[in-house]
Amino acid sequence: MKISKKIVLLGHFGVGKSSLIRRFVEDTFTDSYKVTIGVHILKKEVKFIEDGKDVNLIIWDLEGYDDIKKTRQSYLLGTHGIIYVFDITRPATYKDLKESLDYLKDKFSDVPVKVAANKSDLVTKKYIKAHMDSYGVRPDYFTSAKSGDKVEELFVQLAKEFLDR
Repeated sequence: MKISKKIVLLGHFGVGKSSLIRRFVEDTFTDSYKVTIGVHILKKEVKFIEDGKDVNLIIWDLEGYDDIKKTRQSYLLGTHGIIYVFDITRPATYKDLKESLDYLKDKFSDVPVKVAANKSDLVTKKYIKAHMDSYGVRPDYFTSAKSGDKVEELFVQLAKEFLDR
């Protein structure tokens, strides 16, 4: 059995949304940065052999905004899952994190939301621990698109939640 689910990545510009998707879908990383304008869509199938089920993830990479309310609502229609990404090295990308997540929970109450603190390869565990309270919420994953750390787990866990619903 195969199901298809739409996942949307949200967050400020430059937090690594496109890099996370490329790491997951193509297992690649590049230091050259290209701004996403509008939306870029990629797909990847996640197979759950033990369940005999596959989840076809349709991943929407949206342009970044400092204010989540500026995101085009038409891009969010039909969303089954949201990954909110912030840059662990840039406080401006997480200073309003709790408010952004509250907004998403209000508008998309039935949609699972995962929070990814990206670029974790650029900081130490001591730095993460010292700044944990400033994030506003506890991230679900500390990811690194560069090293690939926790990227697969992030997407696969969300896909698994679709099967469990």
